Amino acid sequence: MGQQVDGPDRAHRRPAGVSDATVEALGKLSEALECVERARGHLYSLHQLIGHADLMLDDAVTLFRSAGHPELAGRIEEDLLGRNVIAGRWTFQIVEDFDDGYYALFRELDRRARDELVGGRRHLYEAEMKERRRSPGRPGHEARPAEG
Repeated sequence: MGQQVDGPDRAHRRPAGVSDATVEALGKLSEALECVERARGHLYSLHQLIGHADLMLDDAVTLFRSAGHPELAGRIEEDLLGRNVIAGRWTFQIVEDFDDGYYALFRELDRRARDELVGGRRHLYEAEMKERRRSPGRPGHEARPAEG
């Protein structure tokens, strides 16, 4: 068995001729995409929370009617229950528009930049930062998981 070489694996090593500026730009694009991924998660949270709240309104309407407040129950049922969250859209439509438009384009341009500039490699900026910051030979500072 060969001894494992210290340092990042091939998928996380900069190809020959790629500049620091290119790695930095790809890193910034990746960081921006990570922010968009987090925003997408929040958008899905909004989708689920609004949907759950809308279903809870059924119980609120029933309880207001039982408590002797039929006018308020009716107003909630007719004006709020099932209402669009923004003009013409429920949250599933917002999620679909986001996923198919902005999000799809962002991911495609990130992938294209990596494919064209560094052979599809991901997280080069972070891999190089790890190499600068770790203490080779120290436990917990390995470049990558042990083989096998």
